[in-house]
Amino acid sequence: MGYRRIAIDPLTPTIGAEVSGVDLRDPLDDRTYDEVHGALVEHGVIFFRDQAIDHEQHLSFGRRFGALHVHPAAPCVAGNPELMLIHTDADSTRQNGDKWHSDVSCDEEPPMGSVLHLHTVPESGGDTLFSNMYAAWDALSEPMKGLLAPLDARHESAHLYEGLYGDATVRRRNEWPSAVHPVVRTHPVSGRPALYVNSVFTRRILGVTERESRALLDFLFVHVANPHFQCRFRWRENSIAFWDNRCVQHHAMWDYFPKTRTGTRVTIAGDRPRR
Repeated sequence: MGYRRIAIDPLTPTIGAEVSGVDLRDPLDDRTYDEVHGALVEHGVIFFRDQAIDHEQHLSFGRRFGALHVHPAAPCVAGNPELMLIHTDADSTRQNGDKWHSDVSCDEEPPMGSVLHLHTVPESGGDTLFSNMYAAWDALSEPMKGLLAPLDARHESAHLYEGLYGDATVRRRNEWPSAVHPVVRTHPVSGRPALYVNSVFTRRILGVTERESRALLDFLFVHVANPHFQCRFRWRENSIAFWDNRCVQHHAMWDYFPKTRTGTRVTIAGDRPRR
């Protein structure tokens, strides 16, 4: 299909925009791709409504933005490791993403972005919150920025994945992904600095004492959840959210138990975070 005029409507001045006028069942032409990619970079997370895509169309859309990332442990659909299953129902004891985080930041090259398509949603509840890490960085005082800018932090996954997926894998504890990244990373496209620590994967700030690390991380984990940095997305059937993991964290609300929420996620590979 050729170019179709699309609309980009911001959810807030800080983060998030809804994109309309594009049918993701069709491959993106170059002009539409440029506009969608530009909206992602500008707004951090973009949303599409009424997109009845199938698995192959979902994968194709993700591949338009780069090679696909394979989650180190999460369940996939029909043996396809690039298509992550997202499912919660009355028998679930946990939900994916119910704490503030950036996807798989424990990888040496964490994902660039994630594309979540939900096709079964509860009548109420189940919103996803997104927080802008540019804004989180900008809101810090200059002395705090000076302290954090040269520091690195270790991101780990064994404490999380071993408990969640240990029965389904033969990995030993020291084989789960772990990496050291800058506390503040520079976005490779926008060139802007973004805070890059999260409560799920970031375990230790290096170059300071353990007590200092704990105090700094506790402060930062509260700081990134400031509602002034956020938007909130209300899901409907066949909605899609596409977020930039390099400058955005997200938190999926689990306030709809025992109702069902089901979909799939395609994740786009990224590069090593740089200062």
